[in-house]
Amino acid sequence: RSTSAKLSSQEMDATAEASGGGKDDRPEKKVPLLGMFRYADRLDVLLMAVGSLGAVANGVSEPLISILFGDVINSFGQSTTSTVLRAVTKVCLNFIYLGVGAAVASFLQVSCWMMAGERHSSRIRSLYLKSVLRQDIAFFDTQMTTGEAVSRMSSDTVMIQDALGEKAGKLVQHTSAFFGGFIIAFTKGWLLTLAMLTSLPLIAIAGSVSAQLLTQISSKRLTSYSDAADTVELTIGSIRTVVSFNGEKKAIEMYNKFIKNAYMTVVEEGLVSGFGMGSVFCIIFSSYGLAFWYGGKLIIDKGYTGGKIITVLFAVLTGATSLGNATPSISAIVGGQSAAYRLFETIERKPKIDSDDTSGIVLENIKGDVEIKDVYFSYPARPEQLVLDGLSLQVACGTTMAIVGESGSGKSTVISLVERFYDPQAGEVLIDGVNIKNLNLDWIRGQIGLVSQEPSLFMTSIKDNIIYGKEDATLEEIKRAAELANAASFIDKLPNGYNTLVGQHGTLLSGGQKQRIAIARAILKDPKILLLDEATSALDVESERIVQEALNRIMVQRTTLVVAHRVSTVRNVDCITVVHQGKIVEQGPHQALVKDPSGAYSQLIRLQETHGNERRKIQDPGVHNSLSKSTSLSIRQSMPKDSFGNSNKYSFRSVELQEDEMTGEQNKDDLPDGKTLQKQNIFCLELLVASL
Repeated sequence: RSTSAKLSSQEMDATAEASGGGKDDRPEKKVPLLGMFRYADRLDVLLMAVGSLGAVANGVSEPLISILFGDVINSFGQSTTSTVLRAVTKVCLNFIYLGVGAAVASFLQVSCWMMAGERHSSRIRSLYLKSVLRQDIAFFDTQMTTGEAVSRMSSDTVMIQDALGEKAGKLVQHTSAFFGGFIIAFTKGWLLTLAMLTSLPLIAIAGSVSAQLLTQISSKRLTSYSDAADTVELTIGSIRTVVSFNGEKKAIEMYNKFIKNAYMTVVEEGLVSGFGMGSVFCIIFSSYGLAFWYGGKLIIDKGYTGGKIITVLFAVLTGATSLGNATPSISAIVGGQSAAYRLFETIERKPKIDSDDTSGIVLENIKGDVEIKDVYFSYPARPEQLVLDGLSLQVACGTTMAIVGESGSGKSTVISLVERFYDPQAGEVLIDGVNIKNLNLDWIRGQIGLVSQEPSLFMTSIKDNIIYGKEDATLEEIKRAAELANAASFIDKLPNGYNTLVGQHGTLLSGGQKQRIAIARAILKDPKILLLDEATSALDVESERIVQEALNRIMVQRTTLVVAHRVSTVRNVDCITVVHQGKIVEQGPHQALVKDPSGAYSQLIRLQETHGNERRKIQDPGVHNSLSKSTSLSIRQSMPKDSFGNSNKYSFRSVELQEDEMTGEQNKDDLPDGKTLQKQNIFCLELLVASL
């Protein structure tokens, strides 16, 4: 738990540094406008075409009203008392006809664009999830976090839906209203229109400045929300660790920091949008005075009528207002372009290890021979650190090989390479003599079963978690797998049996229960090759015994590769491989390895036995307290000051060398053999405690 808390804290700190460390300073990338429609099908194109026609008609209807307003003014001014009602009635009917046409056009615009946007965004969501799941593990190590994926699935797709739906239709509407208004204005009175166009450059400048600023800050809000989602994911996913270390305040402070950053970007966006729209309306209203003043001169000098002045005035103002009203739509589309780039980048990424690749060899009868030949490997997140350095080993079909060694020696990396989570930088991983790169990935993973130290259970029932290994399994097969995994006994005691919910990550079950369910899932899969990655290291003694019994059952007649922390769990395997710093230092069965007292395997056994004696001594103190205290004091006084700081550099080999040296010194004493042995054990114990 302490390690988990430190990791969670480090991940949250790294998220904070990444969010503030220059990410916002980089120019935001976006796809071209037409590039946003690359995943549209024929029906989407048809809906957008019909919606665009409706939007054009709806937009043109706005400046057409200016013509009717001019006709009304002329009807009042040029008609007599007897003809005014007839003239006005005719104009009023034209208003009704225009209203009916605008209603139909608006219906087509809104309905078609909304359907097209929803269809398009749903397809992008599906493609994005499919693309994320097909990526190799290196992608998640270096480029993607869980919170980032959830944020993109939720917020980015909503932005694309908005940009490709309602906002796109409105942009077409306002654009058609802009051009329609000025066409009508030039047709009716080009002199007055030219005079009013003096305000158009000012409107264009205000709109372009607003769009430019919105482009720069549109991605900051999404980045902050993504980082906040990462913090929530880390906190909720490790809620027990967070609570046990009183980390709630730290998580809240981190989350509030990101929310505050998002709030500041929203404030900036609001100020910019408000500036753009306010500037446009200010310029439009200021042009009213110019239009009426110059219109009066044209009535005197050019014979303009009052209706023509009103028509030109309203047509120009309608066009200019439409340009200002298009600012929010432009902002939404710009944001959609940025969101589309982030989504499309992942959708179009082709991983080196592609789970969707259907090519490759499918062996008719797999035996299960596993061979790792001269492999060099380093993780993508740490390419400068070599984990495996020319490692080679071979596991014959139906046999069991255990890999032991100190932490960080590359034991679990071997499991990842056999499962083909990664590909080595050099060397080969062979199954039945065939390079795993040439085998069909989906098929070979179906032949491999993996039981890890921390089993991953889904937030569903026990039955659904077990059946994950074989979707078409019957209830009898599920119960049989649970019995072989020693899980049936505790499952039958639960109120809902196999329908009992396990909670998030299986938190409603104990560690041993979760491990047995994971083993049952592997049994149901019936793999030819079984990989056990420290499957019992996190369990107590009783749970370890039960789980080990279940593992012994399923290892029969299967090629099994066991990564073990405790040497006592692998004494009966066919072959034991000792790995140190990515290389094999010793290999053979248990009986042969223990014959060499100076060998790495024997040293590892003595180190773990000493650690076990330490535990038992803590549980039963008082036997040799005085001697322990004096020995501990003498050791602490004799150790250099920097030994504690550099203790993590010691391997079990260096510890054992120190132990052998001190044992040699003690043999010179005149103490009886029993006391000498007792003194040696106590000294080794205290040396281990001091080093740790």
